[in-house]
Amino acid sequence: MTQVAIFIGSASDDPIVGACAKVLKQLGISYRYTITSAHRTPERTAQLMDELEADGVQVYICAAGMAAHLAGAVAARTIKPVIGIPVAGSPIGGLDALYATVQMPSGFPVATVALNGAKNAAWLAAQIIALSDERVAALIRAERDGYKAAVENSAAELEQRYA
Repeated sequence: MTQVAIFIGSASDDPIVGACAKVLKQLGISYRYTITSAHRTPERTAQLMDELEADGVQVYICAAGMAAHLAGAVAARTIKPVIGIPVAGSPIGGLDALYATVQMPSGFPVATVALNGAKNAAWLAAQIIALSDERVAALIRAERDGYKAAVENSAAELEQRYA
């Protein structure tokens, strides 16, 4: 079963969104990572979603720049959680993608992370999966404990250096 579907609107999004796949892999969450476009390949998007829905996908992550309609197009076809990653790839710095991703009609929400926020999209997907998967929940807790320890170690080093 594919737990998370990661859709990018074009190959140029991969250098940013590849980090999302790396986080899911680190957590042992199964995913399918592919390119599909709300505008250029709407039939492919629909076909992929039909396959993934039949396979039991739990969360969709959609990244796109500029018009960034991919997440909304996916949200229109599923009741599963959809996470949008607005990609900053336009002359106006991604503001267009951010607006396109967050401005969904009532009843078709897209949870939106920061511009180029691929890692947080993966972490959010993992938290959704952790609602029913204690293994994933434990991995998230362990990772957060590591973040806490890193901050405490850095603080101790800084304080010692300037003491």
